[in-house]
Amino acid sequence: MKIAFIGGGNMAAALIGGLIRKGVPAANLYAVDPNEDARKRTSEQFGVRTGASADTALAQYDAVLLAVKPQVAKAVAEGLAPHLAPHQVVISIMAGIRIADLSRWLNGHARVVRTMPNTPALIGMGATGLVASEGVDATGRQLASDALGAVGQTVWFDDEAKIDAVTAISGSGPAYVFYFIEALEEAARQLGMDEQQSRALAVATFTGAAQLALQSNESPAVLRERVTSKGGTTAAALTSFADSGVKDAIVRGALAADARAKEMGEEFGKQ
Repeated sequence: MKIAFIGGGNMAAALIGGLIRKGVPAANLYAVDPNEDARKRTSEQFGVRTGASADTALAQYDAVLLAVKPQVAKAVAEGLAPHLAPHQVVISIMAGIRIADLSRWLNGHARVVRTMPNTPALIGMGATGLVASEGVDATGRQLASDALGAVGQTVWFDDEAKIDAVTAISGSGPAYVFYFIEALEEAARQLGMDEQQSRALAVATFTGAAQLALQSNESPAVLRERVTSKGGTTAAALTSFADSGVKDAIVRGALAADARAKEMGEEFGKQ
């Protein structure tokens, strides 16, 4: 497996590191970024070859992975198009950018996989949704699975619209979790704990609860009920959450994220 990365930011670094840990030789990876500091950092950290711009060297790779901001997707894709070979799979991790628009900017390149990873990929615990264009065969899908699977779980979808939903749930999801941790830490401080104590208890609670949900055959609702005694402390907290509409607010927030992902597709796709 040989992969060229366009963009050398945090997510690209996470994927490069994950692939190397999975046994992919550094010589099989290539990172392109116009920023000299980014190239130097990637080269020193992983020992991979780097370049300042797309060139004919890209043709020797099985896949080209786009890890740039969606705002520059069109310009990057148009610069990449002359150097692509028909056999290559183009893998996008850009939020909101639709396959049809990316393929158009790539002069009709037919082998495109759109994905949405999340930031826990930085520690090898990511969750990524993937969808492929009709031109991607089983080998190409496996290549994309192996690339994104190097940093966590992968889930395939047949409907591209679901990738906007993935963005709303797992792509943006870590921010929701951090937001709740912040709130627990604040409550702990108001109850007299210092910052270190607040952080330790809040983070450990989330880590432990997530692992319990992962390892249990029971639903989160059942697990919640097992913690909740009638008239007890947990019931008091959950009643307060319900009175404040916390659950509904979280759902509305995720739906707003999905709507924004669709808006981004429309906005950037018009270019």
